[in-house]
Parts: sequence; C-alpha cells; structure tokens
Amino acid sequence: MLSLVIAESALELVPLELQRHNSVTASARRFNKKPSEILLDVSWHFAAMKGIKNEIKRGRPDLIHFSLLEACSIPLYYENKMNVFVHTIDDKVISLGQNVRLPKSYHRFVGLVEKLYATKEIKEDNNILLELKNMSFGTLIKKINPEQTIALSSKGIESSYQKLAEEIKDNTCLVVGGFSKGQFADNTREYFSKTVSVDKNPLEAHIIISRVLYEYEKRIIM
Repeated sequence: MLSLVIAESALELVPLELQRHNSVTASARRFNKKPSEILLDVSWHFAAMKGIKNEIKRGRPDLIHFSLLEACSIPLYYENKMNVFVHTIDDKVISLGQNVRLPKSYHRFVGLVEKLYATKEIKEDNNILLELKNMSFGTLIKKINPEQTIALSSKGIESSYQKLAEEIKDNTCLVVGGFSKGQFADNTREYFSKTVSVDKNPLEAHIIISRVLYEYEKRIIM
C-alpha cells in the first residue's frame, strides 16, 4: 500500500519558551484556552516567533490542513489504497485511520488537532480516526517499512508528475515537506531512497500532493 508522509510539518503546540509572550497569551484568551493548549500559528504569534530555531519552518498549521484535505478527499484514500501520516517538526506523528472526514473549516481543524494533542487519539464508534504519538521520522519510516522512500523537493533530481507516478510501486512511501520554506533536515534526508523535483516552480505541499496522487490514481484506479 502507498504511504504518504507529510514530514517536518509546521504543526505544534506553542513551545514553553513562548507561552508567556503577549501575542500568545492574547490569542489563548481569545479562544479561552491555556497558552500550552493552542497551536503555534504565525498569523497570531509572529512577534513571539521572531528568532526562534527553524523559524521559517514553523507556525503554519494551515498548510497541513490544506494538504490533508487534498490527500483525504480522493478515491485513492476512500478506497483504502493509501495510508496517511503527519510527522511534525517536534517529532510527533499523527496517524490517520480509514475514511476520516476532516473538517473543511480551518478553525474546526485547529480545534480538532488541539483536542488530539490533549487526548492522544480521536475515536468514533470505537474506531480510531486520529492517533498522536511521540515518534521521529526515522522511526516512522522503519514502522512503515517501505520498499522505497521517495521525497519531493525543489533540490531533487528533475522529473515530472507522470514519471514519478510510474515509479511508484505498491509499497512506496512518498514524503512531502509540511513547511512553507527551507529544506529537509539531514537526519530526515538519510532515510530517502531518492529525492525528485517534479516542477520548476516552488509549489506548496498541497499542490504537489494533489497532482502526484492524481497521476498515480490514473494508473491504478481510473
């Protein structure tokens, strides 16, 4: 089965060192939550985030929302031909169950993820829809145990959506970065079998995901 990993995702709770910043406490009050219970979001916490480690790769939960909607709203996912994982920049992994209907509203998505961080799993009728675990990218890849791990990056070997789709075998893991700027970390890249670039333009993750998965779907479903 194909696996999709959105890696080093800009999805995390506000870290301890930022929880007393005015912009963080103000947004926490707005949503009637503690600073430690809300997602780091550059839209609200820009001032607090200035100068933090990996600043350009953090605080964009909206990117993960878009990417998951693209990945989990297609026949490939509905027909249980793909597993989806979100690896976060602070080494947590969200595993999605089968036929999970994610909120289309961004604010509802944020609420769902914040609940997931608090409870570690979201269930419906005793079925686990979302599960959160502390896990490195390397540990996740070993758990998936793919035949090949193909990453998509502007720094990769030039290819195309069609050519990449032809290379995807049943037990392939596709890795797309869940951040707006920057490159994969060294300790992430060491698990890649190969890295490819499918577009001359630096497109956002959800666009890459939708186009690659569509080309793959044409091969195995349509």
